[in-house]
Amino acid sequence: MQVNNTLIDVVRGSVAEQSVDAIVNAANTSMRGGGGIDGAIHRAAGKGLMAELQRVAPHGAKTGNVVVTGAHKLPQKYIFHTAGPVWNGGLKNEKEHLARCYRSSIALADERGLESIAFCSISTGVYRFPIDQAAPLAVDTVVSFLQDHPETNLKRVVFAMFGDKEYDEFFSALETKEIELL
Repeated sequence: MQVNNTLIDVVRGSVAEQSVDAIVNAANTSMRGGGGIDGAIHRAAGKGLMAELQRVAPHGAKTGNVVVTGAHKLPQKYIFHTAGPVWNGGLKNEKEHLARCYRSSIALADERGLESIAFCSISTGVYRFPIDQAAPLAVDTVVSFLQDHPETNLKRVVFAMFGDKEYDEFFSALETKEIELL
């Protein structure tokens, strides 16, 4: 899908394997590594990532906020760590917090003049945010940002989905959004 000068794509694979300027890590509020993609990114980036996080986010980060680090041993320039919401049945502003994760990340990429960014599926693993709600929300948030910022340097936004269900939901959400905009 194309929004102004930015291509949005859904691909199969790990966010850590994407050829982009920045990747978005689905972190926890402690910003000290964890399981899933967070743990995989920490292992691939090496010990320097933890040392940097301890320095730049000594007290972690609130849900929806973004902490930026270098990519260390990963090929990208930056890692944007964002703490997604834990699903509580939708009763604790989870949708607003999740949208903020995506919006804050893409806004930071734009502010830094980056040309590309890749997202994983934030909060849909151990945090149990329903993927059928998370995918359209993520796509809508990114598309809205790009529509509101036609002058962005961003040329490419990738949703990198490791699992089949994630991929199918994000692909469907992007396809639906494209049809809506026609």
